[in-house]
Amino acid sequence: MIRILIADDHAIVRGGLKHLFAMVQDIDVAGEAVNGAQALEFLRHTPVDLVLLDLTMPGMSGTDLIARIRSVFPDLAILVLSMRNEPQIVRQVFKVGASGYLTKDSEPEMLVAAIRKTVASGRFIDPALAEQLVFDVAQPGATPPHEQLSDREAQIFALLARGRSVNDIAAELMISNKTVSTHKAHLMQKMNFMNHTDLVRYAILHGLVE
Repeated sequence: MIRILIADDHAIVRGGLKHLFAMVQDIDVAGEAVNGAQALEFLRHTPVDLVLLDLTMPGMSGTDLIARIRSVFPDLAILVLSMRNEPQIVRQVFKVGASGYLTKDSEPEMLVAAIRKTVASGRFIDPALAEQLVFDVAQPGATPPHEQLSDREAQIFALLARGRSVNDIAAELMISNKTVSTHKAHLMQKMNFMNHTDLVRYAILHGLVE
């Protein structure tokens, strides 16, 4: 039996995953977490075979959480299940210790296969993402600027593009206003934005917001 921890702050997503795994004989949901702190606390007391992890939960960033899990539980399988499909993000999570990566628009059968393979062999990546990574390496100049942002910068960028204020973002992510402002300044510099209008215009042109 493969025991997993679902770490995702969306109740609907967790409910859907539990419903899916209830129909799979060899996968058991041992617990749930809505942020990194909860995930780490659960892992300290309950052994699991795999963490199924969303990258954009409140609190610490997904990459920070992966690094912390890996430092304490070096042999634990960590499978990222995310909406993000940018090559920069995928490379980053593998660099800090993820075992596998899958996007949330994948078919349920692929998710089940990814869990089994990650636990058995330690590595898995969605074939479509693997192809994208290959072409991204072959054509580094074609990488859009927003794919150069860190996980946390990309998260804050998306929220800013949707009209959220620094105070709103700080409250949602459970970090300080100063930290949000620092990330905002860094991403504005990386993207060569002069003002907030430039940020929103870029997000719209690249289909990053509706």
